[in-house]
Amino acid sequence: MNVARSSYRWATPTDVAEGIPMKSRATEYITIVTVVGVTVLAVELVRSTWASPGAFLVYLVAAVVASALKVELPGVSGTLSINLVVNLLAVVELSPGEALVIGCTSAVCQSLWRKHRVESIHVLFNLGQIALSIELSQLVFHRSDALLGPNLPLRLLATAATYFLVNTLLVAEVIALTEKRHFGKTWEEFYLWSFSNYLVGGVLACMVAWSNAHLGWQASAMMVPVGYLLFRSYSLYLGKLENEKQHVEQMAALHLRTIEALALAIDAKDHTTHDHLQRVRVFAVEVGKEMRLADNELEALRAAALLHDIGKLAVPEHIINKPGKLSPEEFDKMKIHPIVGGEILERVNFPYPVVPIVRSHHERWDGKGYPDGLCGEGIPIGARILAAVDCLDALASDRQYRRALPLHEAMSEVARGAGTQFDARVVEVLQRRYEELEKAARVLCDSPECKKLSTNVKVTNGKAPAAGFERSKPAARNGDFLAPIVAARWEAQTLLEFSSDVGRSLSLHETLSLVAARLRKLVPYNTAAIYLVRQEKLIPEYIIGDDFRVFASLEIPMGEGLTGWVAQNRKPILNGNPAVEAGYSNGAVDGSCMASALAVPLLRSGDEVLGVLALYKLEADAFSADHLRILLAMAEKIAASIDNAIKYQAAADSAKVDFLTGLPNARSLFHHLDAEIARCSRERTRLAAIMCDLNGFKALNDKFGHLAGNKVLEAFAAKLRLVCRGYDFISRMGGDEFVVVAPGMSRKAVEELCRRVNVAAAESAGEVCPDGTLSASVGAAFFPDDAPDAEQLLVEADKRMYANKRVLRRLPETGDVPILTAAVQ
Repeated sequence: MNVARSSYRWATPTDVAEGIPMKSRATEYITIVTVVGVTVLAVELVRSTWASPGAFLVYLVAAVVASALKVELPGVSGTLSINLVVNLLAVVELSPGEALVIGCTSAVCQSLWRKHRVESIHVLFNLGQIALSIELSQLVFHRSDALLGPNLPLRLLATAATYFLVNTLLVAEVIALTEKRHFGKTWEEFYLWSFSNYLVGGVLACMVAWSNAHLGWQASAMMVPVGYLLFRSYSLYLGKLENEKQHVEQMAALHLRTIEALALAIDAKDHTTHDHLQRVRVFAVEVGKEMRLADNELEALRAAALLHDIGKLAVPEHIINKPGKLSPEEFDKMKIHPIVGGEILERVNFPYPVVPIVRSHHERWDGKGYPDGLCGEGIPIGARILAAVDCLDALASDRQYRRALPLHEAMSEVARGAGTQFDARVVEVLQRRYEELEKAARVLCDSPECKKLSTNVKVTNGKAPAAGFERSKPAARNGDFLAPIVAARWEAQTLLEFSSDVGRSLSLHETLSLVAARLRKLVPYNTAAIYLVRQEKLIPEYIIGDDFRVFASLEIPMGEGLTGWVAQNRKPILNGNPAVEAGYSNGAVDGSCMASALAVPLLRSGDEVLGVLALYKLEADAFSADHLRILLAMAEKIAASIDNAIKYQAAADSAKVDFLTGLPNARSLFHHLDAEIARCSRERTRLAAIMCDLNGFKALNDKFGHLAGNKVLEAFAAKLRLVCRGYDFISRMGGDEFVVVAPGMSRKAVEELCRRVNVAAAESAGEVCPDGTLSASVGAAFFPDDAPDAEQLLVEADKRMYANKRVLRRLPETGDVPILTAAVQ
């Protein structure tokens, strides 16, 4: 009976590993075993006699057949055969040379009859080690009679024990060398359990030998059906065990997937924890292995690493994702999450101690942690490991309230807490292995299996809940003036002046600059920023103070960074970290770095977010609760003034812009042209006014309809923007007439522009109405050559445009685009 285990790539005690790179010591060892074994085989073949060729052939055939009759062992990825019985019988009844030939033949057959490719060095090692096993077994059998007498059962049991020791120790050593394992533990884990099988093989060999002695060796053929029956019975039995093993593995996998699903539930609440949980699991489990935790403690640590933050489901989301420091009340709420997490997991009934780890993962070595104030060895070892690993990864990751530290700096911070906050033994292991573990964690987090939940998708189905939408008014904010009487009177007077001044201007820029100036008297700052919401982003509309360019370049998505969080949650932040603003980089301007921020949301009526008012200072914790109170008292008035200015600006813009094309209208044209002529008069430069009219537009409008006509005008306006320079002024006079004001353009350049305008007209018609035709009549006049003022300049350009139109009417319909050189004089 041969027991085979291949979970560490060494297939059996008689099969050498496959596919493992051989180290120098392992190669030397394999060479020595092979050479000695082959030498023993050669010597015995030379000096042995072949007295029983019939018995030899029977045993040889039996050995070959036994090599094929193998069953897979459940749980150990190995095989079981009856080769041992044949080999022991050969030792008892045949010469040493014959026994070696039978044993080596069975080893070679068992090596070659495998599903995968076998290297020649593996076969040679198997040949060598089985030769040594049989040779030493023969020595024990033939020389044990002096000690044990002629008692065959005892001698065979001693022989089987010798065969077991030599066979398993040789293979355990090669595994230890190739995989850098401890030899004793390797032998104990992989092969000690099979000793009983070798003893049973010795008993069977003894029974067959007794039968041969009394009935002749031919009687051993009677054992063939018995052996086959044993093989079939054991095969069916092990097949059932394998099915049960697969069921247990499926249940264990289901258990693990349940744990991972619970971890995803945490991710849905706190979007910073997804990679954090996976990384903490890798670090914690490897540190636990290094500290020689028992298997059940490792499994508990693996589960706790994924589930230690599950109690945050009971903490409000605005506290979890707050991009600033927590208030004492908020921290009190946060501290319940280890307790709630433990209570949730108690209902899971884990087969290993997960709950104590989760409940105690915020305890400190010096007893100053929470929730129970445990200290030292009183904290579960898994919780001590998780506390250090959790802190390391948190420091090395971006959080809402601060930027990530480089990994080596984070490790230094954790090391400073050894002996006070953390178990010094855990910190020592982390210091040795943190870089290696970081690489392993990064590979895991980048794998396709580690994907996040679809929390950012937008569901278009479902227009409203059955009960309708909530309608609420913004809560009134009442200032709590409890400062000394003099300060209170000054504060009240300043607020009154602010309220009176801030509503006087309808200019958005003036309103914002007035807000920033008045605020400085009440709340000192180094930088003030007023962000307005546009297309789900906060755009800086007004910036004053230090780091102007840095803050002016920000575009902050809703929900991201400090101000994004304020806008999304409609809650203020006191002394937040400006470094977490999306796109803000520390020290970007003259080495300056803002260290504290005070931000409040600006809300329209109906609780709609208009923007965010943010004040920044260079000093940390520079703003007080009074500053926040004052800002909240002013926020509603500021928001109303900004909203009025925005609406006024929108109304003013709509009065100057053509609704259909988005181009400036005739009113804007005259304002702009007057300003440009005044500038050209001062600088003694030229100005071209180019007027164009679309030929055939009425016919196209009648044929295809007004909607098609509008689309043609929109397309033509878009193409005009492309053919003109970026600083040229393009406007729609009305109907199908357009004007381009082009400062500093020469006559030759104007002629080229006229050609491109005509091509643009034809292309616009072709895009909207494939069967429609369109051209443009263009006329240009120059200041100061052709006219002294704006009105005369447009009149002259209009005359030349109509002169060009008359020329076009006399041209034959050739289908060519006319060249309008006559339009420029």
